[in-house]
Amino acid sequence: MPYSVHWPEALANALRAVQRGLHVFPLTSKKLPAVRSPHADQPDAEPCRGECGRPGHGVHDATTVPADIRALFHAAPRATGYGIACGRRPMHLIGVDLDRKNGLDGVAALRDLAHEHGFDLPGTVTIATPSGGLHLWLSGPAGVVVPNSASRIGPGIDIRGTGGYLVGPGSWTPAGVYRVLAHSTPVPQPVPAALLQLLVPSPAQERPRPAPAAGRGTPSQASDALVRFVRDSPEGQLNNRLYWAACRAFESGEDADSVAAELLAAACAAGHPERGAARTIASARSRVAGRAGR
Repeated sequence: MPYSVHWPEALANALRAVQRGLHVFPLTSKKLPAVRSPHADQPDAEPCRGECGRPGHGVHDATTVPADIRALFHAAPRATGYGIACGRRPMHLIGVDLDRKNGLDGVAALRDLAHEHGFDLPGTVTIATPSGGLHLWLSGPAGVVVPNSASRIGPGIDIRGTGGYLVGPGSWTPAGVYRVLAHSTPVPQPVPAALLQLLVPSPAQERPRPAPAAGRGTPSQASDALVRFVRDSPEGQLNNRLYWAACRAFESGEDADSVAAELLAAACAAGHPERGAARTIASARSRVAGRAGR
């Protein structure tokens, strides 16, 4: 198989990332692991994170050893970029992925979150994504496991923690190239304590899952709260709130379609065009389904 024209630069960028202490592995133009799984033809195989000793385990292949990185890239001739594993020593990287698409504005949502919880976002490594979003790199404390999440702490704010990865700067996709912004700092800055508390909530801080509906057409207390959350949206926040509420509804799995219909009605009553609201809900459904399939 011929090598991608973007392969040499992807390898060079990955090797430069290693010099900064980052754990990397090759990605395809679709931002997926580029080395085929050795278990792809074994659907009944036991889950493996690389214990078999062969490459092809995605983020679990990530390494800081230049020779191993070269070997991974030679096994992935179609690689056009590289992934950076989060949560690894010595940086304990936390990625804050801020979407600006499908009516969402994760940058504004994070700014609102900082104001609400009283923390300042430090200047840190900042990557511009091809879709117009941003990746903020923060460093976490040793011994703290930050879970991955999508729009859990706010609409359009995805968190890449332990077991997750970020697309590295310089990586090529059909939509464009990931680029470091001029105001970036040389290294990731420490995550603010108040933000870390949101990323690693205690059991008491977790939002309760919706209870089963009492009967057909009778929404649960949790779905009532989601509907109110959408209906009472401040100006300019309706679409963000609708997306966040729809994600929570589909994550719960409890009569999600009925709750989604209620959210659609609430959004339309609050002034959201029906077509656009339906697209936002469909986008939330796809995001939750995509996470469940990983």
